[in-house]
Amino acid sequence: MNVTIYDVAREANVSMATVSRVVNGNPNVKPATRKKVLNTIERLGYRPNAVARGLASKKTTTVGVIIPDISSIFFSELARGIDDIATMYKYNIILSNSDQNEDKELKLINTMLEKQVDGIVFMGGKITEEHVHQFKTSPVPVALAATIDPTNSIPSVNIDYQQAAYEATKLLVDNGTAHPAFITAHEETEINNQKYKGFLRALAESDQDLNPELVIKGDYTYQSGIEAVEQLLEMSERPTGIFVASDEMALGVIHGIQDKGLKVPEDIEVFGFDNTRLATMVRPTLSTIIQPMYDIGAVAMRLLTKFMNKEEVTDQNVILPHRIIERNSTKSK
Repeated sequence: MNVTIYDVAREANVSMATVSRVVNGNPNVKPATRKKVLNTIERLGYRPNAVARGLASKKTTTVGVIIPDISSIFFSELARGIDDIATMYKYNIILSNSDQNEDKELKLINTMLEKQVDGIVFMGGKITEEHVHQFKTSPVPVALAATIDPTNSIPSVNIDYQQAAYEATKLLVDNGTAHPAFITAHEETEINNQKYKGFLRALAESDQDLNPELVIKGDYTYQSGIEAVEQLLEMSERPTGIFVASDEMALGVIHGIQDKGLKVPEDIEVFGFDNTRLATMVRPTLSTIIQPMYDIGAVAMRLLTKFMNKEEVTDQNVILPHRIIERNSTKSK
């Protein structure tokens, strides 16, 4: 049977309140009494019941974290940022994988609330009206990480995706690409929409018309990058520069180009997005947008702690800086 606080109090011949004060580090306990209680706890192997403590304090010091893909390098970096700040503020996290499936996402939100979490950090794709309703009616605070709520009503941490995509496309244009291609994702998320708008803005600024055939939709995976570039290479006038909406897809693009006997960047320049570890693992190394994944997770968790602890929040929709890093998949000026 589990050892309870009652057992410790009885064995140490003190009140349960005294045991509680010792466990919670309350200084108002005599040194001799504290030592006796701690010795009893060690001898009996007592572990405080987090559920019972949560019921008493109405806090579980637990945060629910919902991410689309636990195996993704991108989301794992975000999760690490969340976990480090959670640990700093003495919160535990419950991590769940949603597969970016709306039904599963909504179910996981309810599951987290049933587990009496003190707050939720959510990372997902398309934020629907049902998502927003769930977040707004949640009894605990919710913060979005690398996820845009079109209503801008839910606290969030992101970068300026439109500006980042504009800068990436402009770099290709400035390097001499007359009609850059864009490999994006098929899902109609606000982030994907912002990247597309940035791509279009760079084209318009350079007086280029959009060729719909140069916009290919994948699913952010390596294989979809290979398949997308195969379509582009079959065109009579293949593009000399490709902006890819994720590093993982960009690796597929580079390898797909090389499989056809072409060279990067001599024949085709490739520019990615995210600056995950993959960007330096491929040859040539990948030019990309540095999106501070760890920082997005860390700031989202810190934002959540402010809401949970009722601290002042001056800006609930945080935009972190991004920057370009040029490596060997694009031509040096």
